[in-house]
Amino acid sequence: MRSTARRYTYCNHASIALLAGLVMLTGPLTVLGHADKPHEDANAAPIILAPGYEKLDFPAPAPGSYALPVIGEAGNGNLLTSSNQSTTLHTLLTDKISVLSFIYRACDDVNGCPLATYVLHQIQQKLAADSALHDRVQLLSVSFDPVYDTPEAMQAYRDRFSDSPINWQFLTTASTSELDPLLEAYDQSLSRRDDGSNQINHMLRVFLIDESRQVRNIFSSSLLHADTLISDIKTLVLGTTANTPSVNDNSRSTAQTLVAAAVPVETTTAIQLPSNDARTGYADGSYTSNTKAVIKGGTSADLWQHATSPILGLPALPGASDMSRDSIELGKQLFFDRRLSINNTFSCAMCHIPQQGFTVNEMATAVGVEGRTVKRNAPSLLNVGYLSRLFHDGRESRLEQQVWSPLLAHNEMANPSIGYVLDKIAAIDSYSEQFERLYGQSQPTMETLGKAMSDYQRSLVAGASSFDRWRYGNESDALTSQAQLGYTLFTGKAQCSQCHTLQAESALFTDELWHNTGIGYTRSMKQHDEPHPVTLAPGVTLMVDPAVYADAAEEPPNDLGLYEVTQNPDDRWKFRTPSLRNVALTAPYMHDGSLATLENVIEFYVRGGDDNELLSPLIKPLKLSQDEQSALVHFLQSLTSPDVPMLVSDALATPVGDVRSARLH
Repeated sequence: MRSTARRYTYCNHASIALLAGLVMLTGPLTVLGHADKPHEDANAAPIILAPGYEKLDFPAPAPGSYALPVIGEAGNGNLLTSSNQSTTLHTLLTDKISVLSFIYRACDDVNGCPLATYVLHQIQQKLAADSALHDRVQLLSVSFDPVYDTPEAMQAYRDRFSDSPINWQFLTTASTSELDPLLEAYDQSLSRRDDGSNQINHMLRVFLIDESRQVRNIFSSSLLHADTLISDIKTLVLGTTANTPSVNDNSRSTAQTLVAAAVPVETTTAIQLPSNDARTGYADGSYTSNTKAVIKGGTSADLWQHATSPILGLPALPGASDMSRDSIELGKQLFFDRRLSINNTFSCAMCHIPQQGFTVNEMATAVGVEGRTVKRNAPSLLNVGYLSRLFHDGRESRLEQQVWSPLLAHNEMANPSIGYVLDKIAAIDSYSEQFERLYGQSQPTMETLGKAMSDYQRSLVAGASSFDRWRYGNESDALTSQAQLGYTLFTGKAQCSQCHTLQAESALFTDELWHNTGIGYTRSMKQHDEPHPVTLAPGVTLMVDPAVYADAAEEPPNDLGLYEVTQNPDDRWKFRTPSLRNVALTAPYMHDGSLATLENVIEFYVRGGDDNELLSPLIKPLKLSQDEQSALVHFLQSLTSPDVPMLVSDALATPVGDVRSARLH
């Protein structure tokens, strides 16, 4: 069936029967279209891939047996109801648990919009049997297609589902310009075919939103199922997530609060990594990343004011008096600009991702342009301005000099020379104007570029953690009893503070010296012939024989640590002591990223490191029970700063260099 104005795709009766419950959808279906898929025979049965149409292979989790942390604040936008009344999404989300889907009526992919409609219809039927939920839950479907999905059309669509006490609204917008803010707020990228078919390509996402307009879960087509979504809804109704993390900065848009979730509160019943993109569930496959592209959005902060003000637990920031707001802003733009790499593909932020503790959580060691391997883990830049030794081997002493190493390294940003970088930046009008205003000359120099980039990194100050409030702010209840026990162990029986030092009025948790723990020795000198776990995706790990991947991968380079700087044989396999501030955000650990979790790190030190002839005399086996090791983890988690979400949000507000032109957008 076709309209003279546009083509609509309808399911035939065989297809509807296969959808097991979509018999009422004999009109245009709401689903994501795939522009790269040729139109199949209208009489052919659809290929059903989404698990939402099938019975679960496992029992749905019992409501209230788990928690749903806050992902971010739900975005807002202007809408039209099916009765052509103007409203806003936030108005509709008030005081109800909401299931929000984005659909359009004329879609031909049964695994997309029709799936969302089918699952929401199942939910409507299941919830109808529970009168206590009738006024607590609502369903909202917003159209991608304001031109053809008019309020009148959405009303006709809604009429098919009106025989339920569960309210289900079908909404649209007055125009595509009214739609765009919603798409951006919910990270809904889409494209439309220009062949007259009006097919729309998009990724299906369904959002579970609580009564306080906080996003609590996001479902893709591979995860969307009525039974598990019902369990989530009932879990929210039971109120079991009242003490889960919340987003404190309500000024951020959803696209960015989804990225920069606030630090969770400590609990004494479960260890929860307070990360902006915590790896919870990675091993069992339930992990979903909150990290998005660093593009438009976020809320700018006054980093100069932040960095130059006293911060509990931290000493005065070295070099703060020479910083300025303008130099920080210029350095920040350079930090996120891919044009600083040889082929305009790689920025500093791609190895120091704000949402991942200004490091990279997904990879043990960093990767540079064209996928070139870097042999060491990317260190966090949080509080880097306090360090007197930089890089894992401590080969640099000033941030202004340090910034040049990744710019010139062949396996990082791969620029051929200092002059090449400076000439490239000078050719961009917006940069030459800023350098002229700041430093009196439009052509940047090695010193002025280093100054700008180091000032931004120096401003990434993050203190005033719950530990600081307890130790330096005299708040006796700022730490849980487990974290306090962890502190006692840290400074006593576990001997951690011998290298990760504290002072009377502040603590950087590093002696800024070099030590051989055995990690470097083992990697360089021992034959690794045992099967090695390779994680292909969350929950998917294979044990691979080294002989299998030896032919496909280069042999990892030896890393001799400080010896590569000093050429002193006694310095073999020594590496700089890192700060432990915000350590819960910066997995994996050690110079080679070989230890995935804080628990793994503690287990490594409990067994006494890896023995070798140059092992530090400070490294000895420890007799710590599992409860004591758990207490140490709680203490390390207490070192996370509440300033991190602000720094992430500010990063997301940064204009990103347009590689197609000399403009910033």
